[in-house]
Amino acid sequence: MRFIGGVYEKLQRHPKRIVFPEGTEPRVLQAARQFYSLRLGVPILLGDRQEVKSAAEALSVNLEGIRLINPTQSSDLDSFVKRFVLIRRGKGIAEAEAREAMTKPNYFGAMMVAMKQADGLVSGASEISGGVLRPLFQIIKVAPRTTTASSCMVMEVEDTRFGEKGVLFMGDCGVIPDPSVEQLAEIGLSIARLARQILGTRPRVAFLSYSTQGSATHPSVLKVRAATALAQQRANAESFDADFDGELQVDAALIPEIAARKLPESRVAGRANVLVFPDLNSGNIAHKLIQHIARANAYGQILLGLDRPAADLSRGSSAHDILGVAAIIGLQSIEYNKLYPGAGDALPGDIHIPGE
Repeated sequence: MRFIGGVYEKLQRHPKRIVFPEGTEPRVLQAARQFYSLRLGVPILLGDRQEVKSAAEALSVNLEGIRLINPTQSSDLDSFVKRFVLIRRGKGIAEAEAREAMTKPNYFGAMMVAMKQADGLVSGASEISGGVLRPLFQIIKVAPRTTTASSCMVMEVEDTRFGEKGVLFMGDCGVIPDPSVEQLAEIGLSIARLARQILGTRPRVAFLSYSTQGSATHPSVLKVRAATALAQQRANAESFDADFDGELQVDAALIPEIAARKLPESRVAGRANVLVFPDLNSGNIAHKLIQHIARANAYGQILLGLDRPAADLSRGSSAHDILGVAAIIGLQSIEYNKLYPGAGDALPGDIHIPGE
């Protein structure tokens, strides 16, 4: 709670509007109530108003301060349909198909964020990842000068010797199954930027493998090594203040005594606060092991590289997890343009004419 309490305090100074497409989901209702009660901003629940009210009443959740929107009855539905047709004009989408999509909460919520009617989106408590990611990728898409959308988990463990006083940023844990060198480097940079924004400290990024600095030469190890070098090169070009090292085994990345034996000169080894996994299998497995065996607080998936802030929850998330994710998304949105320069400057579907 140390870490997430600090996030709450920062967000209370800059409250934000977070849209929750799963308006009748009990854990979402409880998280929305807490979001408003803690003065973090305005939660927006999507769904049939009567069904949302009935679900809230069954849980004794007070809906005061929480906005309710039924996409099928919203005054914005027609304009959202037109905008979606514009966005998907290259696919030749018909208006009837666009309208059907826009009545679905995840599509409507993504459009709200895209059109700046909400500052971020949090979904996935009862929806598979594809149902959350597809609308985001179709409507919001990636930020300018960004080619990779990925994700990270923010983990808070009890033992403050690990990471940044017990906080670790880990990715990609939810989007890209087998990233290329280019994608892996961008994943590391994106997570490092988020860690810097949220923690306010220098990111120390470990690109993980089963090898430490040349103890193996398998192609998967060479990929990690190349991604590390590329990430450092790009950080230097951007004058982004962060340290990158890899390939590293996870014990060398986290435990000072082991790091001292293997890599005594490394600025990252033994002190990493960002862990970059070589593929989705390892990232997803690792974060769930830490969450359940170490009883860590787990906040994510925080989506990275998109033009607007959003999160794809695990279906195993508790109300506390959802509240924490919503707060991180809100905090992220305060200076999102610093994470991704140019993000949010244009509305989706608008055609940019050079010189204007």
